[in-house]
Amino acid sequence: MQNDTQKDPEMNTEPETVNVPNNDESVNTDEEKSMEEINAEIEQELEEVIDLDPEAKLEAEMLKWKETAMRTAADLENYRKRMSREKTESIKFGNQRLIEDLLPVIDNFNMGMTAAEAESGSMIYMGMKMVQGQMEGFLSGQGVTEADTIIGSDFNPNIHDAMSQEESDEHEEGKIIRVMRKGYLLGGRLIRPANVVVSKKADDQPDAVEVESV
Repeated sequence: MQNDTQKDPEMNTEPETVNVPNNDESVNTDEEKSMEEINAEIEQELEEVIDLDPEAKLEAEMLKWKETAMRTAADLENYRKRMSREKTESIKFGNQRLIEDLLPVIDNFNMGMTAAEAESGSMIYMGMKMVQGQMEGFLSGQGVTEADTIIGSDFNPNIHDAMSQEESDEHEEGKIIRVMRKGYLLGGRLIRPANVVVSKKADDQPDAVEVESV
């Protein structure tokens, strides 16, 4: 007689282990994907769809080359404009160094003209006057203009250089009361500021205090 306690080999009373996927792990895997990887997957899916349709693939290829051609044309136009602007500025300001070196000579000549005004009727003065007109015509032809330095006008730090301040009863504070050296602009660009004297408020004099003698 067989032992009743002998187990049937086909019967297994132990429960089988079932692996249940962890939802948290799948969520974390998706979160770990970068935006670049997600975009790459989307592009890959689109390419797979396009590969199935030859016409769609051809249209996408044409659109790609059209955008490339438009960007190239825009870059070429910007380059042409930049080169044209640089060429214009090179011509416009090409003589700036020469004019800057010439300005001190013109200053000295003008001072000589001021000193010779006492003999304005002499032939020498008239000849110097003609030379002065030629120099002014040369500067004008090069696009050189004098900086605005009207007596009584406001001091402008963009074109004026204040050499000193003086009290003035005739002008308000911050007004030009004397020009020591002219300023010049070349094509609207300042090449030398004007040296000026600027007015300031008069200092209040303290009242005299009488001291009584004891």
